[in-house]
Amino acid sequence: MKPEHVRFKRKSQVTVPREIVEALDLHEGDDLQVRLENGKIVFVPMVSIPKDQAWFWSEQWQKEEQEVEEHIKAGRLTESKSLDETLNDLDDMSKE
Repeated sequence: MKPEHVRFKRKSQVTVPREIVEALDLHEGDDLQVRLENGKIVFVPMVSIPKDQAWFWSEQWQKEEQEVEEHIKAGRLTESKSLDETLNDLDDMSKE
């Protein structure tokens, strides 16, 4: 995508070129993060999530999700057990 020239307007407004809008599938009302990076203005499309689901996107949870994905891809899985067997295994693990 070739660089485009935009003009800084009154009230600090700029128009994002249509080609970029379409490439990022942006729509009116979408959230954008803006930051200064090495002397450049960077806009990043953002997705808002409900506050009660924010725990899933925490750094620690995502790290653990990645670890589980690696176990799945490597085939390091065990067969499902009954609830009682699972709870007994967890109890045994907590005693170690």
